[in-house]
Amino acid sequence: MFTWKISEKEGDLEVFAQVEVIGDDLLVILWGGTEPHIGAIGMAQPRPSLKDPRTMSATSSVFTFLGHKEDIVVKEISEGLASKLNRKVVVVAGMHWEGLQDEGIGGVVRICRRIKEKVLQKMEGI
Repeated sequence: MFTWKISEKEGDLEVFAQVEVIGDDLLVILWGGTEPHIGAIGMAQPRPSLKDPRTMSATSSVFTFLGHKEDIVVKEISEGLASKLNRKVVVVAGMHWEGLQDEGIGGVVRICRRIKEKVLQKMEGI
């Protein structure tokens, strides 16, 4: 098992990630804000694209606790990592900033996308 932590920041928003390589699989835990928690879980499995079987895509399932919005992040990140890395991926996320508006939510999504890119870079060759 191989583990590392990373973070990304935009303004006052910071998201932390712990990444675990478990055999051929990948677990990514995302948290941040004033009340870190578990809000949603996304799991994705790589598969050939339905449009072009020569390229990889992913199928995902998402579980979201009542009242949480992390489902958007876990779906995008798990599918993106699974299709690029050709591995099963689970993403767990829980981030909360009181009174966060649309612009802030967009910032959190951008931060999570940057974390995904860092994971992809680190996973090259693993």
